[in-house]
Amino acid sequence: NHYFTSGGDGGSIAAGFFPKEGWLLDDENLSKIASIPTVIVQGRYDVVCPATSAYELHTKLQKLKKKDIQQDLHIVTTGHSSFEPDIIEKLVEATDSFRPV
Repeated sequence: NHYFTSGGDGGSIAAGFFPKEGWLLDDENLSKIASIPTVIVQGRYDVVCPATSAYELHTKLQKLKKKDIQQDLHIVTTGHSSFEPDIIEKLVEATDSFRPV
């Protein structure tokens, strides 16, 4: 998906966010964010960003997880839009979970 891509061809293929393909999933880079509480909300029927990308990121984060760090993955029966009710619900739950007690 577009969060894991890079480069571009200077023309028809747009450049991504990272210096190379799969950069975020490299252990060296992923270890830098492993201690940050993380909630991934992914639409199962998202054809732009496939659920396999979210699952791969979540799985690798779990292997590097520090004790007592929240790292959740929610796959909902929606597509790509963050305005779909199931995604909104999970995003609000995630946001609320980070609220100080």
